[in-house]
Amino acid sequence: MLIVLLVILGGLLAVADRVAASVAERTISDEIAKELVAQDIEASQPEVGIGGFPFLTQVLSGRYESISIRLRDLEGTVAGNGVRLPQLDVDARDVSAPLDAIRSGQGDVVASTVEGTATIAYASIVDLMNQPGLRLSEQDGNLAVTAPLDVLGQRITVSGTAKLTVADNQVRINFENLTSDDLPNVAGAQSAINQYARQISVNMALPELPFQLNVRSVEPLPEGLTVSASAQNVPLNQW
Repeated sequence: MLIVLLVILGGLLAVADRVAASVAERTISDEIAKELVAQDIEASQPEVGIGGFPFLTQVLSGRYESISIRLRDLEGTVAGNGVRLPQLDVDARDVSAPLDAIRSGQGDVVASTVEGTATIAYASIVDLMNQPGLRLSEQDGNLAVTAPLDVLGQRITVSGTAKLTVADNQVRINFENLTSDDLPNVAGAQSAINQYARQISVNMALPELPFQLNVRSVEPLPEGLTVSASAQNVPLNQW
């Protein structure tokens, strides 16, 4: 009988622990939503998950294993242009949040490391390029482009891939070696294609990311360009 009671008690404690964690996750979600509004960033309600078990033990110790945050359908503005991020995933690790700081709302809540990944929809990139008929996609791990182009009075289709680099929270998209199966065999045709490649190459500034995240790398995927960002020793309650 004692064993049965202990099992029941353990189950009740586990339920209570999960309920407390759910309340905390909703509170964090609401606070993040307020901060997004303050920064003029549109997004769906943040999805928050607190990792580690038991939750209440983490509360008492003031240290949390991880806090994950997912933001969907973000829309920000860079230089007057809207940039849409279908999804931003943030993972904060080894979070210090003393109980007194949580109770009072004062003091620092600091994550040792924060990592984030965001996807930039290809449609947003095409809008920035402002080239009718241009299409972007992922092909064999590369960013591929196809576009119509008028060369010496003839409409052709050009295609090729881009070199992607990251610097100062900007993604450089540099198209090189565009080609066409319809290329006219006349002088100046390839030069026209090369000029077009330079024309559609862009420096794409990203909206300011939360939690002091700095972009480190970029990778083309079927759904868009995925950027990876990171930061260290981040005050989560002061971004």
